[in-house]
Amino acid sequence: MDSNNNIQNQTQQQYYPMPRIGDQAPAFEAVTTQGRIKFPEDFKGKWKILFSHPADFTPVCTSEFMTFASRAAEFEALNTQLIGLSVDGLYSHIAWLRTIQEKIQYKGMKNVEVKFPLIEDITMDIARKYGMIQPGESATQAVRAVFFIDPKNVIRTIIYYPLSLGRNFDELKRVLVGLQTADEFGVALPADWQPGDEVIVPTAGSCGVAKSRMDGDDKDLKCYDWFFCTRPLSKEEIEKKLGKGYEIKG
Repeated sequence: MDSNNNIQNQTQQQYYPMPRIGDQAPAFEAVTTQGRIKFPEDFKGKWKILFSHPADFTPVCTSEFMTFASRAAEFEALNTQLIGLSVDGLYSHIAWLRTIQEKIQYKGMKNVEVKFPLIEDITMDIARKYGMIQPGESATQAVRAVFFIDPKNVIRTIIYYPLSLGRNFDELKRVLVGLQTADEFGVALPADWQPGDEVIVPTAGSCGVAKSRMDGDDKDLKCYDWFFCTRPLSKEEIEKKLGKGYEIKG
């Protein structure tokens, strides 16, 4: 009987439902390096970036945390709360963050204090809720997952990295700025978009609009075909909506 229960528990853990883009972010309570939190309730009205790392006291994770902490003000300027997670315990987190601040110098970064919450998840319950435990990569460590969650607590973007590859923080910020820009202006963004580049307007919804666009009636639009038109969106316009934190390069 006990053997059957163990098998059932393992099966439930292995097949924990995985959130998708457009889903409400799974709620949880957790102990963190900044005290106990209720997520996402405690961060009402903000964008959230919830990200996981495989383990404390590892080199790739250390480089990432130093970078995130050094650039935290850029994300705060975009009304965004950073929240980290690994399956290590609270005291391991505290010791690791103290080591980062007191001992590690990397790429010009030193005396780096991590002020955003780092979640203790030794049961792996939160990591499983968010699909961060992927047995093909590791059954005992979280992969490098990044969840972008909007002020309505809807998951907007999910990015996964393997254990061996550190994240590109300019790209993470570009995703955040892009999501906020698309929401504010009702547009889509083309490949390799950067603030100040042209943006894609919604596809023509009628034959009349399609013809008008192809006839060049709207001088602000540049149309490659009836379904593919762009318009200018200046950095100044973006700054008015998002504030000065929109610049991508740190």
